Amino acid sequence: MLAINGGKPVRTSMLPYGRQWIDEDDIAAVVEVLRGDWLTTGPAVERFEATLTERTGAKYAVSVSSGTAALHAMMHALGVGEGDCVLVPTMTFAATANAVRFCGGTPIFVDVDADSLLIDPADVEAKLTRAIDAGKIVKAIVAVDFAGQPCDYDALGAMAERHNVALLADGCHALGATYDSRPVGSIAKMTAFSFHPVKHVTAGEGGAVTTNDESLATAVRQFRNHCMNRDHHHRKSQATWEYDIEQLGFNYRLTDLQAALAASQMSKLGSWLDRRSEIARAYDAAFESISGIDPLRNFANRTHAYHLYVIRIEAAATGIDRERAFEALRAEGIGVNVHYRPVHQLALYANDAAGGNANCPRAESVYAQMLSLPIFPKMTDDDVADVIAACQKVFVRQSTSGAT
Repeated sequence: MLAINGGKPVRTSMLPYGRQWIDEDDIAAVVEVLRGDWLTTGPAVERFEATLTERTGAKYAVSVSSGTAALHAMMHALGVGEGDCVLVPTMTFAATANAVRFCGGTPIFVDVDADSLLIDPADVEAKLTRAIDAGKIVKAIVAVDFAGQPCDYDALGAMAERHNVALLADGCHALGATYDSRPVGSIAKMTAFSFHPVKHVTAGEGGAVTTNDESLATAVRQFRNHCMNRDHHHRKSQATWEYDIEQLGFNYRLTDLQAALAASQMSKLGSWLDRRSEIARAYDAAFESISGIDPLRNFANRTHAYHLYVIRIEAAATGIDRERAFEALRAEGIGVNVHYRPVHQLALYANDAAGGNANCPRAESVYAQMLSLPIFPKMTDDDVADVIAACQKVFVRQSTSGAT
């Protein structure tokens, strides 16, 4: 009997969908900063940024206070302003589109491929062409590497070049992923990353922008510090107190405490990515024998970072819809989640032209089927077995015996 109906649950404690992993060396790195002279904008920040350039292959990495701040800084550096349009997949967290709004621009929502949930290049082409023909100024396409799998950068890059718009990337799910052996973070004009606790490495909260363009890196660096034209390092080296501010900026600085934690975590990224892949392979194998449960499509020329493991539930085959499955798996002690409600359906956008005219039927259809399963490196083999057992209990039982 299912736990939701009074049966014994697979687990007595809830297994979350994501969780940070903090080791003693992480703690020691933070303590070392506390014992030093710099708590913010110091050497630990520079060291962390160096680890990012080394990992991504980008020439420049600028740390900021969150992934949202990274997206905002990216839009600012590109010069997105009032009346400008940016193409954004609707299957993403709201911050991707909100960053466009922060700068006064308008997101144009793009549909996704139903099997991978990655931005659909054909819909990008159609909506980009339509916007340009209507006389709109389109500044960029944002490639969101959903769940940790890179988008089709070749198709998107060719399209961006053909229409003279920038290709940006939201790589907040994809640190460590590659496309044709090229690391995410070095492919697009700028790439945003996040270091939230459930991401691949954490700073508590944090983000970064990577780029190969020095002028864009400078713009992001100034934006995170109120758009001051000289930071304290420059003022000290030039023996002057003077600075100026010509644009509106923000305090989006990352502290040395956060940077020290994230830099320590970066040393373990490779093994953690391997563990995420192991868990995903175990799930893939288990779901081959469960009718109506479809993992997202993977592409052979890309390495997946598996920030999320998303399944699609075909209610006709399993006998249970997403809402009931969510409740049933939670009752079994499995902390499933849903990523994400299409952004154009959120109240912020649904009641204006950006959302009302989105026309993203595949995202809307798949949203009703989506469920994210737990996946994080600290999961034990027993944890993984519990997730599989709970899914077999909920989905196989429903498809063969009805909702009991």
